Amino acid sequence: MQTITPPELSKLLLNVAPARPVFIWGPPGIGKSALVEQFAQDVGLDCVSLLGSQLAPEDLIGVPRIEGNRSVFCPPRMIARDTAYLLFVDELNACSFEVQKAFYSLINDRRLGEYHLPEGSVVVGAGNRAQDQAIVKPMSSALMNRMLHVELKPTARDWLHWAYLQGIHEWIIRYVETRPDHLWIAPPKTEETFTTPRAWHILSDALQAYGATVTPQEVEMLAAGCLSQNHARSFGAFVKQLHGNLRVELILEGKQPLPRAPEDRDVLYFVVQSIRAQLAKTLPPERDDVKAQHRLMTQQAKRVLVDLCDISLEMAMLMVGEETGEGARDLPSWFLVEVVRDLPRLAQRVAVKA
Repeated sequence: MQTITPPELSKLLLNVAPARPVFIWGPPGIGKSALVEQFAQDVGLDCVSLLGSQLAPEDLIGVPRIEGNRSVFCPPRMIARDTAYLLFVDELNACSFEVQKAFYSLINDRRLGEYHLPEGSVVVGAGNRAQDQAIVKPMSSALMNRMLHVELKPTARDWLHWAYLQGIHEWIIRYVETRPDHLWIAPPKTEETFTTPRAWHILSDALQAYGATVTPQEVEMLAAGCLSQNHARSFGAFVKQLHGNLRVELILEGKQPLPRAPEDRDVLYFVVQSIRAQLAKTLPPERDDVKAQHRLMTQQAKRVLVDLCDISLEMAMLMVGEETGEGARDLPSWFLVEVVRDLPRLAQRVAVKA
């Protein structure tokens, strides 16, 4: 199955959905519903959304009534429309098998009993994957084979473009700009909050409801109720860093010191994570591709690492250690070799100056 981005999904729906139904796979909270609704708005179609996990067969085929000496099934008013529209069935693979069978003729023939979808109507389905710890049932082969399937993967760039237009809270936009790898993670196997674009939207609404008087403690509480534990901690530290006017680029340039106070440990944790993410994003994988700006960043990072060793060996290890999780990126091996080679000499130089 092909993985696509939100802009690619919009193009796919525009070209394929009028001819054949499309099914969108992906973990919960990444914006499948919002993208489909936005597509419907862009092409001038009303969007009728059904939630598969809450459907019964009669919700689609309707109930019978007697006309003369025959019974006729009457589809629900919400579906039986006179003008073209987009029918979006979310959590389609959470339906019972009886409901899935009711979709066969709708998806294949655009028909429910004697009712035919108006010309120009579009049918789109979506659902979570088994590994997403969501409510899913095996989709019958007959239904699976009636649709074109793609898997949606959100990107920070696309989400940030949407977030600016939607008025998402400034702190969240700035945080995701700094840590795009924290936009979402795979759902955990336990009953824990986890980070998704939807979760960031919920946190934005909560922050805006509290207003400008929200305290750092309240920020941490709200974040912990929406995001994964690590991301909530990191976001809380980011907000504290904003209040303290700390900037990662100034720390790298040596124009601002690292926070050393015990009460600022979570801020230091965020700064170190951000520096590591910037190194992983900026430094080229191969030494042959290293340019002057990469060499400068390498020297700055080594100096920061020496300071970290003086503050906390744990934080120093965090900066150069292996990172796990969704979107994790390794530091270039040539950079790690240089760190191992040069760190004792750099530490001695700092000790002499002290």
